[in-house]
Amino acid sequence: MDLALRARRLDEADPLAALYDRFHHPAGTLYFDGNSLGLLSRDAERTLMHALDEWRSLGVRGWHDGNPPWLEYGERLGARVAALVGAAPDQVVVTGSTTLNLHHLVAGFYRPNGERHVIVADPLNFPSDLYAIRGQIVLRGLDPASSLRIVASRDGRRIAEEDVEAALGPDVALVVLPAVLYRSGQWLDLPRLTRAAHRAGALIAWDLSHAIGAVPIPLDEAEADLAFWCHYKYLNAGPGAIGGLYVNRRHRDRIPAFPGWWGQTPEQRFEMAADFAPAAGAAAWQIGTLPILAAAPLWGALDVVEEAGLERIREKSVALTSFLIDCVDALLPERGGKARLGTPRDATRRGGHVAVEILQRAARVQDALQERGIITDFRPPDVIRFTPSPLTSRFEEVFGAIAVLAEILNEG
Repeated sequence: MDLALRARRLDEADPLAALYDRFHHPAGTLYFDGNSLGLLSRDAERTLMHALDEWRSLGVRGWHDGNPPWLEYGERLGARVAALVGAAPDQVVVTGSTTLNLHHLVAGFYRPNGERHVIVADPLNFPSDLYAIRGQIVLRGLDPASSLRIVASRDGRRIAEEDVEAALGPDVALVVLPAVLYRSGQWLDLPRLTRAAHRAGALIAWDLSHAIGAVPIPLDEAEADLAFWCHYKYLNAGPGAIGGLYVNRRHRDRIPAFPGWWGQTPEQRFEMAADFAPAAGAAAWQIGTLPILAAAPLWGALDVVEEAGLERIREKSVALTSFLIDCVDALLPERGGKARLGTPRDATRRGGHVAVEILQRAARVQDALQERGIITDFRPPDVIRFTPSPLTSRFEEVFGAIAVLAEILNEG
């Protein structure tokens, strides 16, 4: 069956097809950049406008009289997001931003003590994570050259779980890893590496930014310690949307390193007591006042995700990325020396995006795609990331995008 016909039939059989029109699609484009910024849904637009209306009509009373009350927004959103990361509601809160939450968690849980002072990370993680880790090591008066252990990549694209395990020893205090690598889309074995960290006597924190909303995440089942993430990628909560974090309840006695008034119970926040009285669970790890207008779109965005169901979202994601890989194989043969696949072919090891490595003039190829209305993401020196998001992409669009890429490469 030819690819165009196959794409049409896959779209006709797609159980999530009706959700496509719940989103605003930039005119004249095929959008494949949902792993950087997801598209605006009418649902997210509605809840943002609702928050504006409440601000207009209620003013300061919105903290108590909003629907839901703004005072409880972070906890209520956290309870909804918890289902997407495999966690009990009290262990998740919506707050902060990805890097801020990483700083906060490392500050609270990285306690170097004698020999045990090393943080293990990987070289392919999003750079901001490494900046934060190095900064936290320096704040302890330690040297990243000896207290940060970077697990080498064998091919510059992926990380081998056995190499992470080999890096763990009695000197390791904390492990920080991405569940899905942002460049290649490799999906790490979260349960396996969590067990390995615990066997070594270390805690582990997971960056779920490229995983949440794209793959199933078993934080509680795997007995993970900590996690942090953003909501503006696969969850379509908007540019600069509020972030989220997870703290396993076995660490409930740990007092946040940066206590703030929003980390108290809603009832205590306006009592203005001199002593910090932390809320139960992850809610204690809030710091300052929740930015309601940055959080409100997430409330509506979750309506679409919950309606679709994470299982069906993952099924379609696998189908979309598998079809995209088939298109790459058929239209961009590696033997042509112009492009190759940088993402695992095994769907059980692949997140929600596909990295196509362009072997000649990659930045110019990216520009040519943009000029022809194909919105993708470029990561120097040679990676173009295609993200066929399950809620906002069609199979025919995937075929069309790779066909355009083939035309550009054939034109030289």
